[in-house]
Amino acid sequence: MSKFSKYQIATAVAIIFHVIGIMGILFYDTQSFINATPINLLLSFALLIWTEEDRNKYFWIFLLITVSAGFFVEVVGVNTGALFGDYGYGDALGYRYLNVPVIIGLNWFIIIYCSGISLNIFLVKLINKLASESNTPPKRLKMISVIVDGATVAVLMDMVIEPAAIKMGLWKWGGDGSVPMYNYVCWFLFSILLLTIFQFCNFKKQNKFAVNLLLIQAMFFLILRTFMK
Repeated sequence: MSKFSKYQIATAVAIIFHVIGIMGILFYDTQSFINATPINLLLSFALLIWTEEDRNKYFWIFLLITVSAGFFVEVVGVNTGALFGDYGYGDALGYRYLNVPVIIGLNWFIIIYCSGISLNIFLVKLINKLASESNTPPKRLKMISVIVDGATVAVLMDMVIEPAAIKMGLWKWGGDGSVPMYNYVCWFLFSILLLTIFQFCNFKKQNKFAVNLLLIQAMFFLILRTFMK
């Protein structure tokens, strides 16, 4: 029997847990499975740590900054409305401090890390080709692409998550309940900042599971936003 890689094991575990979540939310005890969202986040976070091959000090610095900064901007956003808009969190994400679930920083890390890794993996060949055609140093072109395109991926991921998260009661928006464009502008600008830190932190950025998890989570929320009442 062939030996499975860490990436394959982690992907299988993530798929199983997300499928269980979909089935539970759509067909069984909806609220109980929604309340288990922090468990899913913690599992995804743990699997990303486990599959990262280069857990050096720079990786931990990036992780700490992203988790802390993600929580901080949410505190500012929820309590002042100066960032993202008028919104508030429900109880499904667990314990809240300063009106923000303490686990929300992990969500920021998962999205930023997976977006950055995905761009690093898929754009290498394309960037080398473009660099040779434009006489631009590949390293500089890659950095710009990962930061800007990665931020775009992060915003697209938030757009996918929002309708399902609102239906699940993870958070809600003020006014007529619609998501303001200002939210996505803030997501883009803050993602650029975090992905800049990501690029300057010197650790190996080739975690294939991060790409798989990004796709798994996108499918998870697309299915819920489509079929959840």
